[in-house]
Amino acid sequence: MGMVRGVPRTVRLLALGAFLNAVVSFTFVYLFVYLVGPRGLTVTQAGVISGVGGVGLVAGNFTGGWFGDRLGHRRALLTGACVSGAALVVLPALPVAALYAVLPVAQYAAGVVRAANAALVAVSVPEGGSRRQSFALFRFAANGGFAIGPPLGALVATRFSYDWLFVADGVGTLLFAVYAARILPARGGAHSAPAHDPDAPGLWRELRARPAVLVLLAAIVLVDLVYRQQYSTLPVFLADHGHSTQLYGWLLAINGGLILCLELPAAHALRRRAPLGLVGVGLLLVGLAYAILIPGAGVLFAFTMMLSLTLGEILYKTPATAYVADQAPGHAQGRFQSLYAGASISGQVLAPPLGAALYAAAPALLWPLCALLAAGAGVAVLAARRLPVPGERARVAGKGPHAETGSPERAPAG
Repeated sequence: MGMVRGVPRTVRLLALGAFLNAVVSFTFVYLFVYLVGPRGLTVTQAGVISGVGGVGLVAGNFTGGWFGDRLGHRRALLTGACVSGAALVVLPALPVAALYAVLPVAQYAAGVVRAANAALVAVSVPEGGSRRQSFALFRFAANGGFAIGPPLGALVATRFSYDWLFVADGVGTLLFAVYAARILPARGGAHSAPAHDPDAPGLWRELRARPAVLVLLAAIVLVDLVYRQQYSTLPVFLADHGHSTQLYGWLLAINGGLILCLELPAAHALRRRAPLGLVGVGLLLVGLAYAILIPGAGVLFAFTMMLSLTLGEILYKTPATAYVADQAPGHAQGRFQSLYAGASISGQVLAPPLGAALYAAAPALLWPLCALLAAGAGVAVLAARRLPVPGERARVAGKGPHAETGSPERAPAG
């Protein structure tokens, strides 16, 4: 298929593993229900446990790349998958008190796996290669698995018990570790060799040399806070305006369906377009999506909002991930991907409490503020196209083509 031509075999195999693992990764969907149902906890207790688990997930994303750069991305992936899988398998048998410690550990390890997967995709594609298509294929596989997972989880929970959800998720994660160990040779590849160089510049110095990456990371944190309102305040907003849960379900179905149908073809069609330009336009579309809700909550407004939000997601997520990979120096690829992975999931912790607090205090301000934040992030990314990157001065001065990265607007070939 032309859309994945040039995607390395390792990435294709990783994508298949991600799909299979995502099919059984349904515990996060039913965790709160499990805690207040079979476990008999109060809503407050369940909220605290879910919250610390979310913090663990974000922390794992932000720091997991450090392990990959120091120990090798393969080892980081396998260790994280084994820890996460083992913790999930035993979790149903643990007393409630132990959940406050074990769940964050499981989620932290899952975050390390997510960061390691991103780094493995990045180092498996040659610089200037088909990184956008590679990341798009990986997202396509993971999203496809998540589309199957929740309905399958509901079937398992009703036919057997909620405990089996955790056992299935844990066993699936352990099997993914076995699969990854088979497809990623232990020696001889960039994924297995540590990239740590004691004489290389530190992470902060490398980031300061790439101000466009810093702008992008800050913009992604802001837009993720806005983007994930669709999972917290949006359903409350729709219910407050007389809409049923069925409408919200259809909106999420549209989002998932369009991403599965359009993201991979879009990554292929736009592969030669400047990455920061695409990201900036995508963030502006996210802002437009929430601006559409300002006049009202009619069905047409809701569907148009989700269409704009989905198109924005398709435009910004894959190019942003690939851009960070292209800009990362070899010794810090894992940490760069880890920073992006953490930024791209930060809204999972920040969005529900901040959005809910604003909606409760001043509901009329929520959507205008969301639109302004996303639009501001988009404008900042578009402006960042003019910022310098390492190697530009050397090439301009005729000192040779040995820059670590291309210009900030270099689109991957392929």
